[in-house]
Amino acid sequence: MAEWRWEYDPTADHVIGGLDDLAFIARVEETADELVRAAAAQFLDGSLYRGTSPKASEEVIPGGMFLHQVIPRHQCVYILQVTLAPH
Repeated sequence: MAEWRWEYDPTADHVIGGLDDLAFIARVEETADELVRAAAAQFLDGSLYRGTSPKASEEVIPGGMFLHQVIPRHQCVYILQVTLAPH
């Protein structure tokens, strides 16, 4: 059984390239770790899951928000878009 993980989709450069707020990026990645733990608990062996994947969701965190998609069959949480809050 593969381990659950998260990754930027399609690439980190595409999703967070140009963002220079390292503390905000760290909050995104910490929250992504939490989402992975939650997905792993909900879909114990995601590779065997045959239902519809959950809809994309947004997480609002201090400093902005990000859009993510859980794909149980991939055992992955994909970070699709990261947005800084206007100052």
